[in-house]
Amino acid sequence: MTGPDWFEAGLPHIWLPYTQMQTVSPPMAATSTDGCRIRLADGRELVDGIASWWTACHGYNHPHIRQAAIEQLTRMPHVMFGGLVHEPALRLARRLADLLPGDLERVFFSDSGSVAVEVAIKMAMQYWLNRGQKGRTRLVAFRGGYHGDTLATMAVCDPEEGMHSLFAGILPQHFITDLPCDDQSTAALEQLMETEGQRVAAILVEPLVQGAGGMLFHDAATLRRLRDIADRHGVLLILDEIFTGFGRTGTMFACQQADIVPDILTLSKALSGGTVPLAATVARHHVFAAFLSDDPMHALMHGPTFMANPLACACANASLDLFEREPRLEQVAAIEAQMRDELEPCRHLPAVLDVRVMGAIGVVELERINDMNRLKARLVEQGVWVRPFRSIVYLTPAFTVTKPELARLTGAIRTVLADAP
Repeated sequence: MTGPDWFEAGLPHIWLPYTQMQTVSPPMAATSTDGCRIRLADGRELVDGIASWWTACHGYNHPHIRQAAIEQLTRMPHVMFGGLVHEPALRLARRLADLLPGDLERVFFSDSGSVAVEVAIKMAMQYWLNRGQKGRTRLVAFRGGYHGDTLATMAVCDPEEGMHSLFAGILPQHFITDLPCDDQSTAALEQLMETEGQRVAAILVEPLVQGAGGMLFHDAATLRRLRDIADRHGVLLILDEIFTGFGRTGTMFACQQADIVPDILTLSKALSGGTVPLAATVARHHVFAAFLSDDPMHALMHGPTFMANPLACACANASLDLFEREPRLEQVAAIEAQMRDELEPCRHLPAVLDVRVMGAIGVVELERINDMNRLKARLVEQGVWVRPFRSIVYLTPAFTVTKPELARLTGAIRTVLADAP
């Protein structure tokens, strides 16, 4: 397989993500994007079913976000956020505080979801240190969870089913248990908190959907249970809304479906509308207040070089404009209904264990995927960009996907799975 000159010259020097470079098939060369389409150098056009890892919620190249980026680029693409602030970041922080429930009001910007979670962990642990409690150094996280690929976040991912089992024994140790979805798992978590609660700084969870852990769903009652357990045992609750935030589960934020307010919340992915890297860690008033002191060591000593990048913040403000001006949540509801209808026939195919849909997330879970590379290639042959992983084939399209485009995506999944050996 050959490609453009830039492809042939550069490919020998790149290291791809989540990839065994010795055995991988060559990647495809993308040349442009528009709406829900990816154009390849060989002339093919694919309907994107995963919105570039769940980021391009408004589709690619939305003119409103593009214009905001152009204007900001000509004015100030970047300036350090140490000792200086700027209008795009302060406006975005105020708007996020207004959108989020309760008193989630202090926004710390960074440039990736993993870093946002690292900051949340650091905040939670220092919260207790600043209050004179030195023993709260552990987190409670959950099987099936995924929170990032950096060192601290790997330690709170599922240690067995996740991508980081190779690092067992190297990472910091935390308490990983089952989500309290039934009486047995709730009792187990209660027992853990009774015996180890004084060592726990915070409970960390992806609300409603554990994304990269397998698109595993749980209900709002589980989140309310976690809020109650955190309150009764006097620990913080961190919600990782990097995947679920900005409409993906059917509400602007997943925590709204449970009517709870976490102590710390993380955002990224769709925050900038899929244009420029940006993330945020948002804290409630009492968390922020624990860092206010005459002692300089009580400050949060963290500062990514590109934090609050003006270009990224301008794009994020433009993205929020679109949530205000255009019927995004209504579009998500329509996507949910269409995927329920069009993915349901997969339930009767051989080797299919489950079909589940929530908001703009559609999942077909298989007993196993025998040949992942072949499955991905067959989907591309159908003219769609869908990236199965583990034992699931899933869709997380842009909210602006058209009904025919979505039908093409669901139809490709039905066709390929029906033909699978």
